Amino acid sequence: MTPYESVESLVARIDEPNRSACARILADNRALFATVQGSTNNHQAWRGGYLDHVTEIMNIASVLYDRFVALRPLPFSRSDLLLVVFLHDIEKPWKYDLDADGQLHHKAEMQGKEAHQRFRMELLTRYGITLTAEHENGLRYAEGELSDYTNKQRRMGPLAAMAHMCDVASARLWFDHPAAVDDPWLGARRAAT
Repeated sequence: MTPYESVESLVARIDEPNRSACARILADNRALFATVQGSTNNHQAWRGGYLDHVTEIMNIASVLYDRFVALRPLPFSRSDLLLVVFLHDIEKPWKYDLDADGQLHHKAEMQGKEAHQRFRMELLTRYGITLTAEHENGLRYAEGELSDYTNKQRRMGPLAAMAHMCDVASARLWFDHPAAVDDPWLGARRAAT
C-alpha cells in the first residue's frame, strides 16, 4: 500500500520556483489552515478540515498520477498536478466568517466562483507563484466546468480533469477522511488531532 504523505512532503515534490512559494504559503498560514473547515457541510467539515482536504487530495493525486501514467502518457507532470490540487481551494481559509450561532457563512466579498478565482489569483501573485495556461485552466476547472459548460467547446483541460477527479474523490467519496481514528490508509490522520 502507498503510504500517506504529509502535506509538506507533497509540496516538496512540486518543481521550483513554485515549490518554495507553496512552502511559504503553507508556513505563513499553517495555523489558519489547521483551524478552518474543509467546507461548511459537505466534506472535511471539522476544525482543521481544510488542511486535511488539501493533504488528502494531494495524496489521491499522487496515487492516481502513478496509476494513470502507467497506462498512457499524461500531458502534464506530477508536479503540475500537485501544484494545482494544493492551490485549488486556497481562498477557503479567507472566505468564511462565523455567525453568532457558530455557523460558517460566505463573506460578502467572497460570493461566487469569480470572486474566489480573483482572490486566489491575487494571493498567488503576492507569493510569486508562476502559472502556465494549463495551471490556470486547472485551477479554474478543478471543481468542474459548472456554468462554463457547453457542448460546443471543451473548457476543462487534461490537468483540470485529473485535478477534478482528485477533488471529487476527496470531497464526495472520502468526505469524512482522513478518519478521526484508525484510518485504514497507512499514515493518514487529521491535522487537528
